[in-house]
Amino acid sequence: MALYEHVVISRQDISPQQAEALNDQIKSVIEEHGGAVAKIEYWGLRNLTFRIKKNRKGHYSLLALDSPAPAVKEMERQLSLNEDVLRFMTIRVDELDLELSPILARRDREREREPRRDDSY
Repeated sequence: MALYEHVVISRQDISPQQAEALNDQIKSVIEEHGGAVAKIEYWGLRNLTFRIKKNRKGHYSLLALDSPAPAVKEMERQLSLNEDVLRFMTIRVDELDLELSPILARRDREREREPRRDDSY
């Protein structure tokens, strides 16, 4: 089986729960065809560089996949039919990076740097 990284951008007007449900749908398609999902990261609602189908923002998700090529083809086919999906990209990689992605790692570092605010003066 081959290793892939898959990024999907869904519409801004769906809820985060619906974006997570889309990730679960992708996972079930991969597992039905004999693959495995090693990691799922939901990056949240982020600004797009340019408008895509009249959307300025999108829900981003990153998935690390270990699956055969027919499973990836079927997943991409189903995503292309889904109206909530703006864009997706699947890249074959030599090895999966199971650590926290730079996007989420930066978010965690920023949370650590924020001074704690005390409302009592």
